[in-house]
Amino acid sequence: MAERILVVDDEVALQETLAYTLQRQGYEVEVVGDGLSALRAAREHEPDLMILDIMLPGMDGFEVCRVLRQEMNLPILMLTARDDEIDRVVGLEVGADDYLTKPFSMRELLARVKAMLRRVRMIREESEVQQPSTEGTAEAGLLRFGNLVIDENRHEVRLNGQVVVLRPKEYDLLLFFAQHRRQVLSRELVLERVWGWEYVGDSRTVDVHVRWLREKLEEDPANPTRIVTVRGTGYRFEG
Repeated sequence: MAERILVVDDEVALQETLAYTLQRQGYEVEVVGDGLSALRAAREHEPDLMILDIMLPGMDGFEVCRVLRQEMNLPILMLTARDDEIDRVVGLEVGADDYLTKPFSMRELLARVKAMLRRVRMIREESEVQQPSTEGTAEAGLLRFGNLVIDENRHEVRLNGQVVVLRPKEYDLLLFFAQHRRQVLSRELVLERVWGWEYVGDSRTVDVHVRWLREKLEEDPANPTRIVTVRGTGYRFEG
């Protein structure tokens, strides 16, 4: 099934060029010319990716992006008419995943689109892998891994009966690992599921938080047995 792309731009010539170029690559394309129509189309058709211009009649691209980011994990490539750093910063802050400054080459746009869609496919495929059973699921809200207990009700982690003080993102990361025990999880998937699409950063953030968790949970952080590195891919939680 062809991937669907929603193009939002009020320049008719650019609409036609983008639609023609993307359709030749095998994508299904829908084109709208204003912010309110963009919201309706995104909600109704749930496209795989949106190409969104900033300058739109009625509701600008920043507001469209902000609203949609609260409702769905739609990848958004934002277009800006001027090479202004503040536009790029604001766009990323409201939830855009990437941006291009007009004028741009169609080759570059296609490269960005393919990279973003490839990441979406990878995340979906990995998240659809059947989750193996986890120890302790018989106890509501408790995940047990030997001397390690994650209490979802109390938002608390205990090791050998003692509470382990974790930062909020450390707890979120550990819980995500625990819910996907013995699955190989890529850094990109972890970044998306724990930090979200709106996060502006790279996969090194995951590595840093894993190191912090190891220092608090592993008997020998230099030789971890709970959170294992899978070379060239990411991590696997053994419990």
